[in-house]
Amino acid sequence: MIIGSVAAALLCAATAQADPTNRTAPLDFKGRALVLVSDADMLASAYVNGELGPREGTDALSVIPLGAPPRELKAFSVPVSNSVAGPPVAVATTPDGRFAIVVETFGQRPDNNERHHFGDLKHGNQIAVVDVSDLQRPRVVQRVTGLERPDSVSVNAAGNMIAVALNPQGAGGKTPLALYEFRDGRLGPVQTPQVPGWALGERLIHAEFHPSSNLLALVNETRGELSFVTVGGSPGARTLEALGNKVQVERAPYMARFTPDGRHVLVNALYWGPDIQGTWNEAPRGSVVSVRLHAGKGADGSTRHALVSRAVTGVSPEGLAISPDGKLVATANLERSFLPYDDPRITWYSSVSLFRLDQDTGQLQRVADYAYDGILPEALAFDASGNYLAVVTFDHFDDSDAGGSVDFWRIARDSLDAHRVELVMTPYRVKVQRGPHSMVLVR
Repeated sequence: MIIGSVAAALLCAATAQADPTNRTAPLDFKGRALVLVSDADMLASAYVNGELGPREGTDALSVIPLGAPPRELKAFSVPVSNSVAGPPVAVATTPDGRFAIVVETFGQRPDNNERHHFGDLKHGNQIAVVDVSDLQRPRVVQRVTGLERPDSVSVNAAGNMIAVALNPQGAGGKTPLALYEFRDGRLGPVQTPQVPGWALGERLIHAEFHPSSNLLALVNETRGELSFVTVGGSPGARTLEALGNKVQVERAPYMARFTPDGRHVLVNALYWGPDIQGTWNEAPRGSVVSVRLHAGKGADGSTRHALVSRAVTGVSPEGLAISPDGKLVATANLERSFLPYDDPRITWYSSVSLFRLDQDTGQLQRVADYAYDGILPEALAFDASGNYLAVVTFDHFDDSDAGGSVDFWRIARDSLDAHRVELVMTPYRVKVQRGPHSMVLVR
């Protein structure tokens, strides 16, 4: 799906002019690189039957440098332990694009040829710092033993602080949030400031930094709530202060993304739960909602945030991305592609949902769902121009097509119909280690 640079676009354009039978649309995926992580420990169907299946390779962080012609793009990898069993925010990059931070929700499977089950995976606690400044030679520069079972990671706008959400079945049962100072490519000691108004045992599934300040959006999966805290204090002695009201979002919220201008937050909801058959196996369509920050004042003069819009997605919309201009939103939907092949409920497709977003009002308008032939797409990212989309595919229905991939899609418009927008899957993709699940664009 898209990738290339100005050179690639010029090459395609020149070829099209020279050969009128050439029907390959030009691609110009803007940005420096895509950074993603792959979990090699399990088949997607392990979520259903617990069978990890044959091991395929090693957990890895991969970097795809952008700028080459589309068919010449390739991934450069380094072993880094990570897990797909959590929201697709297991990797984050610093604003300067030099470092990637990876959290390990579950550790790697036992290193032998025995038959293994999901229950054999132990809770992880590692945080890896990877220097990706040389896009073709990523290297791990620090490994820290953090707190048990981290769910997600985020880097602040200044690039000097890391926030890690902790699962209540791990260290999150005592403290839901860990903060680390970050300087010169090194994580400082862990800090666990008290989170205002938080009930221990509830799951903070994602903590996401605001694009321009030390404000954190906290996604409470247990209560289906979104809240905000400002990070204060001094380096090494951080404090948290609640900002405004909690906002009721929807069932089983998964992650939060701020709009580029920081005025709204989008949250996807999976509609999973103990009263759903198989918890997630027969989930209905999911949703995405938008929340406006500082929407008004309460009776006591306090800051009030407000939910302003919602839209329906495909089934199990784990991935969520917003275009750089804030006008488009996309979700990557698992559908039921991860079920075992002999399960009659399986959908032999996954999908991507596309939405328009009004930057002023936060109103969402659903465009359409776009099905494609792939298993468990958990993450996606717009390019820097907002004209293309990269989607990770965990695995493929064709078992001879080994490994995972990053697939490239194009945002297509009609010059004779200004309102029309389509999402078109291109023939371009980059092969990566099986199990890609979290991905970010380095601009």
